[in-house]
Amino acid sequence: MTQTYSKDAGGSAGWVITLCWIAVILDGFDLVVLGALIPTLTNPAAPFMTPAEATFASTIGLVGMTIGALSIGAATDRIGRRRALIWAVAAFSILTALCGLAQTPAQLSLFRFLAGVGLGGCLPTAIAMVTEFSRGKAGRASTQVMTGYHVGAVATALLGLVLLPMTGWRGMFFAGALPGLVVVPLMLRHLAESPAYLLASGRRAEAEAVARAHGITLAEPAADVPKASIRTLFEGGFLRTTLAIWVTSFMGLLLVYALNSWLPALMVAADYGLERGLWLLLLLNAGAICGLLVAGQVGDRIGLRTAAIIWFAAGAVLLALLSWKMPVGLLYPVVFLTGCFVFSAQVLVYAFTASRFPAAVRATAIGMSAGVGRLGAIAGPLIGGTLVSMGIGHPWGFYVFAVVGMIAALAMSVTTARSS
Repeated sequence: MTQTYSKDAGGSAGWVITLCWIAVILDGFDLVVLGALIPTLTNPAAPFMTPAEATFASTIGLVGMTIGALSIGAATDRIGRRRALIWAVAAFSILTALCGLAQTPAQLSLFRFLAGVGLGGCLPTAIAMVTEFSRGKAGRASTQVMTGYHVGAVATALLGLVLLPMTGWRGMFFAGALPGLVVVPLMLRHLAESPAYLLASGRRAEAEAVARAHGITLAEPAADVPKASIRTLFEGGFLRTTLAIWVTSFMGLLLVYALNSWLPALMVAADYGLERGLWLLLLLNAGAICGLLVAGQVGDRIGLRTAAIIWFAAGAVLLALLSWKMPVGLLYPVVFLTGCFVFSAQVLVYAFTASRFPAAVRATAIGMSAGVGRLGAIAGPLIGGTLVSMGIGHPWGFYVFAVVGMIAALAMSVTTARSS
């Protein structure tokens, strides 16, 4: 169905950015919700599932997100970013509610997988839209929207402290579904379609109306990019940059998920204690939020590619420092800075991808980057768990992660800046 846009369509770019931010919050919810629920789900007094079944449910959810990022991210450039984002949020919300109704571990795993497919399409679509509506501040807008990822993670952990004693694990899934079900009607009313998509679809009048309403410049589709296609990512001088971005994204999400999963265990292995390890995990994510706010502004000033290289290299150095047993007074700022650089470095990759590729294939490029990165998200916890189970999590875990960070920096350095 063709939508008609008036001068007030979408209200302002603020509506687009806010709604995309809420979509990213759902990603943050998904990051921590199952981890927060596993102790309850596997409680020996009344187990819903075994630890092995819980591990499978967690992994299969990430597999679903990988498929979602790869498929929906590419589809958005064909069916429209507004429609893709609304359907992704609606699907995730409904399937998350179904997780709360699951009667067997197999049902829970299936719903987690399908919810992951829906959620996987949110991130690339949200970043593509925010980049387009950011009025030349792509780095700052992308990183600010990605603070929702960590806001969602922290809010979910706090929500668990309140809801779990009252409602049990099912209430957490219902609570996770509610924001999406509330925001979908707001998206239907206020979320504008991408002018680039409208222009590429031959709907110039609608594209011009959206651009005027949101105060953005309407860019013509590049003559050498006739239509949205994954093949485009390997043509026209994009091949080296595409592959380098994939490697960087894989390494970046490997670090994010490995540290979120295993930092407390690594700190215990270093004799810092479990309680201190949990506080360090909180400090790591607090650093991530601060890093995101700074990284985007730096990227807009010195270039997103340059900023990403510096961020990954600095993260690698800080991870190597954590391999040393240090006084607590030094440990806290080092962990905070590690969160600042490591977690925001990956978002700079997305922002660079959005700015590097033509608008017609922007969501496809980000979706493929996020999809390959999700493979790193699966690999990271497995690597961390293997090192911890071998009894060499500290210091070798940090050595391994430092090397991963340096590989990401090197991969980013072989990308090419946009010639236009």
